[in-house]
Amino acid sequence: MICTSKEIIDRIKLAINKADESSDVYLHEPSFVGTNAYEYIKDCLDSGWVSSSGEWVSRFENLISEFTGSNYAIAVSNGTDALRLALHIIGVKKGNEVMIPPLSFVATANAVSHLGATPHFVDIESDSLGMCPLALEKRLNQVGLIKEGELFNKITGNKISAVLPVHIFGLPSKIEEIRLICSKWKLPLIEDAAEALGSFIKTKAESIHCGCLGDIGTLSFNGNKIITTGGGGALLTNNKEIAESAKHLSTTAKKKHPWNFYHDKVGWNDRLPNINAALGVSQIEKIKDKLISKRNLHKRYLKYFHDLQEIEIIKEYNQNESNYWLVTMRINVNNPHILREEILKESHESKIYLRPCWNLLNDLPMYVEAPCGDLKEARNQSERLINLPSSPQLNYF
Repeated sequence: MICTSKEIIDRIKLAINKADESSDVYLHEPSFVGTNAYEYIKDCLDSGWVSSSGEWVSRFENLISEFTGSNYAIAVSNGTDALRLALHIIGVKKGNEVMIPPLSFVATANAVSHLGATPHFVDIESDSLGMCPLALEKRLNQVGLIKEGELFNKITGNKISAVLPVHIFGLPSKIEEIRLICSKWKLPLIEDAAEALGSFIKTKAESIHCGCLGDIGTLSFNGNKIITTGGGGALLTNNKEIAESAKHLSTTAKKKHPWNFYHDKVGWNDRLPNINAALGVSQIEKIKDKLISKRNLHKRYLKYFHDLQEIEIIKEYNQNESNYWLVTMRINVNNPHILREEILKESHESKIYLRPCWNLLNDLPMYVEAPCGDLKEARNQSERLINLPSSPQLNYF
């Protein structure tokens, strides 16, 4: 007998200890309890350094570099800007194509479009919900044509200039395999790690933070992320030249000078304000505690759902370490969308605001004509997934 939506919601309530029926429970809420947020922000207000310069920006970048193991971190105003800047730096231009998965937040595709390029959708795989290396290799073999040392899509005639996998919900994608394919086809690799601060990929030699295996990785510090700066994002790289270019272009490409305003490139005004960085410092100082709490919350979901064959709480694989940004439920029944809609309706009536995964990007009106391979697995998974309440403070009881 298939479990009912009420049974599932009751188990979610047990996992998050929801006894008060009148309280609202959202997917992922920020918490500043026990942090130095007020003190650090007050320092910005007292000093007057609230905009895109100040010591808190450098402190925040240094802490991000230290935590992720990246040689360089460049803080910018949001995750979408980080993606767009990363794509620009590695050479994506108008009329190019960038290989991305269809299961992601819309910012992944929008950042490509902001440069006048086109997303080219590649299917996902079920373990990580990220871009499938086999699907990527297959698609490149189908459409790839090398001309004068550059890769072109022989169907559209456009240059293929980058591969952009995404670490969905904080689950590490199969970046090592994807990196080998990128190396073979001489394609730059950018990791969208917006949701993956605190997620690590286990290699043969060591654990490497998501975003640090490609040429550039990007992070987001939106209000619903592991840590927040209100808005905000960052680029991660081990390449000094890329780091210097990112910092220069994100500060309007202004050459450093005591009084002269001279700009040598078309840049953007993307730098993270000092006051936001101060908030970020207060958050990253507590990131290890947050990650422990989130892993404990994930264990609670496993505990309360382990005996339901129809419901799977998705776990990290191959000794990789997920931050479990959004704990995700997979419905393993035929016609899963029926049970999914019942669960969502029941949960919202109970003031537990579960969320289905995003609509596939290739189904959105602005991307429906974009090139794509066979997206069978993306379609299969997208109607089975529901994100569960995942705020780290839900474990504090």
